[in-house]
Amino acid sequence: METISSRKNRHIQALRTLSADSAARREQRLFVCDGIKMLREALQFDAAVTAVYWRGKAEAIDLPESTEQFILSDDLFDYSSPLKNSPGPLFTVSIRDTEMPDTLSCAMVLENVQDPGNVGTVIRSASAFSVPAVILTGNCADLYSPKTVRASMGAIFRQTVLEIPVEELRDFLCEYRLPLFGAVLDPEAVDMRTVNLSEAAVAVGSEGRGLSPQLLACCEKKIIIPMDPRSESLNAAIAASLIMWEMFP
Repeated sequence: METISSRKNRHIQALRTLSADSAARREQRLFVCDGIKMLREALQFDAAVTAVYWRGKAEAIDLPESTEQFILSDDLFDYSSPLKNSPGPLFTVSIRDTEMPDTLSCAMVLENVQDPGNVGTVIRSASAFSVPAVILTGNCADLYSPKTVRASMGAIFRQTVLEIPVEELRDFLCEYRLPLFGAVLDPEAVDMRTVNLSEAAVAVGSEGRGLSPQLLACCEKKIIIPMDPRSESLNAAIAASLIMWEMFP
């Protein structure tokens, strides 16, 4: 096991690049995670962990022989970590090839949700409520950014997440015979409790702008989450989680 002491070390520079640059993550097919719980989740669900960077000393954990391990001082670990006050370890994971599901009973669609914490939370909720797929469309936060990954609390290793351009979304859902409903603040929207969401795809947009006209044009129905009229709207992740609770079989 190698001990690294220099900020100029090639492994440290590569780790920082992966943490900061989405293009590098896609090109190298790698992303950065942190925390011992996340590491155990990754191993449990057969994620390809390529390297582990320990703070101070390594913990006793069964890693594949192909996984590289490094020891970093506290200062060097903090310099390398994309997240503040991380107890470690940091580790890198290979991005899996996307596999389209054979069947799809329902799905949650996020459009232009740019906060990585919200995207990660939706992935976590989808896993909790057995929603088969989360679909990202438009300008959503990077699926593999450290903040998205951390907010997913390990669900990113077991939840199907698809990235589909909005112009291809209708045809994609038609292949699975899924109607698309849009969650909107609109007088024409119907109470979501009156609609069968367990056999549909439901789209949630950004908190500031909602769903785009292009996506709304694809929707067969508009739905709304009933709430106190004094409240204007909900956080995107909370709204999506409430909808997925209604999808839960």
